[in-house]
Amino acid sequence: MSKSVLMVYGGWPGHDPKETTHLFAGLLEEAGLDVTLSESLDSFLDKDLMSSLDLVAPIHTMSSITDEQEAGLLHAAREGGVNVAGWHGGTADAFRDNTEYQFMIGGQWVAHPGNIIDYRVNIRDHEHPITAGIRDFDMHSEQYYMHTDPSNEVLATTTFNGDHAEWIDGTVMPVVWTRRYGKAKIAYCSLGHVIADFDVPEARELVRRCLLWAVDSL
Repeated sequence: MSKSVLMVYGGWPGHDPKETTHLFAGLLEEAGLDVTLSESLDSFLDKDLMSSLDLVAPIHTMSSITDEQEAGLLHAAREGGVNVAGWHGGTADAFRDNTEYQFMIGGQWVAHPGNIIDYRVNIRDHEHPITAGIRDFDMHSEQYYMHTDPSNEVLATTTFNGDHAEWIDGTVMPVVWTRRYGKAKIAYCSLGHVIADFDVPEARELVRRCLLWAVDSL
């Protein structure tokens, strides 16, 4: 029986939520998963739908979520074991006022010094299925500075050089991590500011693997 995935997208259009979500929906379908796309956070209120899922990917930058919508998502993950995975601000800058959601994800975006810059992604764990076989690579995009949970299992990092904020020179920041939230597996990758970022094969592959790992499909 194929795994069921719900991808809920929207929010700030500058992150190409529709384009990026459709990209990964296609890749998940190629891997044999059953993908449902939604542009409504009310999907989290559908108890029958939520209980049938194996994975939710919330891609909704700078949005607001009602208490009831958030509760539906959090309960499905924490109590129901519905796994959660996503990328960039769509997942880790989705609901700025909702600290329990951020607790689930394991981090929250706070800055991208210099905006679009050149930076390097370093693979920390070469054995994990999400990062195995991927070498360090370069990006020309937003280098996410984040507040992250120390309990995360960090798989890849980036190092800030201080050119745009001298006080963070040398800071090593997580880029890819996994964690647990109740019964759910959580996976996150901070790459993917716009759809063109996924022209970088490593960036596209890391997000694809995050999604597949979260449903034990790697």
